[in-house]
Amino acid sequence: MRPNGGLTGELGDLSVAIEGVARDAGLDFFDVVFELLDAGDVNAIASYGGFPVRYPSWRFGMEYERLEKGYRFGLSKIYELVINNDPTYAYLVRSNSLMEQKLVMAHVFGHADFFKHNVWFRPTERQMVDVMASHGTRMRRYVDAFGQDCVERFLDLALSLDTLIDPYLPVRGLRAGLGDTEREDHLSRARRSFDVACSSPVARGTAAAEPGGAGAGDAATFDLLGFLAERADLEEWQRDVLRMVRAEAYYFAPQRMTKIMNEGWASFWHSRILTRGVLGVEEIVDFADCHSGATATVPGQLNPYKLGIDLFRYAEEKGMDLFHLRAVHNDVSFIDAVIDEEFAERSRLFVYDRNSRTGRTETVRRDWRETKDELLRSLSWGGLPRIELADPDHFGRGELLLRHHFDGRELQLDQAGTLLKQLASLWGRAVHLLTREADGGRRLTAEDGEVRIVEVPGGGGEAGDGPEGLRAG
Repeated sequence: MRPNGGLTGELGDLSVAIEGVARDAGLDFFDVVFELLDAGDVNAIASYGGFPVRYPSWRFGMEYERLEKGYRFGLSKIYELVINNDPTYAYLVRSNSLMEQKLVMAHVFGHADFFKHNVWFRPTERQMVDVMASHGTRMRRYVDAFGQDCVERFLDLALSLDTLIDPYLPVRGLRAGLGDTEREDHLSRARRSFDVACSSPVARGTAAAEPGGAGAGDAATFDLLGFLAERADLEEWQRDVLRMVRAEAYYFAPQRMTKIMNEGWASFWHSRILTRGVLGVEEIVDFADCHSGATATVPGQLNPYKLGIDLFRYAEEKGMDLFHLRAVHNDVSFIDAVIDEEFAERSRLFVYDRNSRTGRTETVRRDWRETKDELLRSLSWGGLPRIELADPDHFGRGELLLRHHFDGRELQLDQAGTLLKQLASLWGRAVHLLTREADGGRRLTAEDGEVRIVEVPGGGGEAGDGPEGLRAG
């Protein structure tokens, strides 16, 4: 399949030429199929996570409204959309200028190389367009059989729990030598990876030990979605829906784990490719303006494009192997490997906070080690709380006991309570969560549609995530 896909004329010729420059520079990727669409159509596809064949949900409709309003009021603009798939699909916006189309194509080839070679993407489904189409077909069959309201309510419940997975699980499975996951069907992979989660040393070493709670043994896992899909008392169609949501959650997880690296790599290469004869002299100023806009930063806000490209440029300056870095790291391990005192000072990488008296954002810490540690914590576990199912039969009553592994980031108790209520609704019994805060521990219990919060002497969650939080897999 030729990379120009649905492009014709000048854009088709440009895509072939830019691909040649990218491959000559050392990038390697699956065939890339470009499609040219109106901005509204790209926003619609983006709201579905990049998959127009995906099943419908009001959540995707809300995302479309957000994207459309941002575009209409000039607050945001999607330049491109690229999908991790074989072949790789990329959508271009028809209203972009010719210079912007060149930039986007070069950027896409950077992403495509990253998707193919980064270890976090290796276990992902490479035929996800077909899988999403299958999910959509099955979901519509369930709507016909059980009614739209019934299916939508359960789907919404399942989607509200899609962050309760173990983002390290697929890579851990690869390292355990469990076969070629790219040739395994997605349902077999889901069941097998759940078994890995329940039998891994990480799971076995974190069984609950609270008074009154039975030790979880091999059932301890961070893959709560996998546990629910296999162990909850569900109808078969509901179990299938939960498995679909879980498969999609694991497909999208590497994008959350590598946002800085992925955008930095694509930005690094679009800049290099375009300045190797792709841009005309008259386009250089417009390119510099567009590029600087995408990498602009303000104090207190992290721009993944800016931080990512700066890290790769600094690594190159230090003589590091860029292709090896992009292959073996996620954001946390990459930052841990590259950032040092010189980089932090050069990039003015400080910790900022809002001054409650003046209302201004101010520098509160300048020590580069403290700043680096703060950044690593914010990105740990894909930026989400690390929640473990510690006991699936708490108090011997079939209730779930969850444990939040405290790393300095406190839970938002209102959000945690809402999630627990949804989890209890699906599980059909009470769900408990232990966590820690600066002034002590908390135990949240969701039961009968209500949430109770009580203090726990000595703290609830466990401190310290160990080396897994800082290393790739």
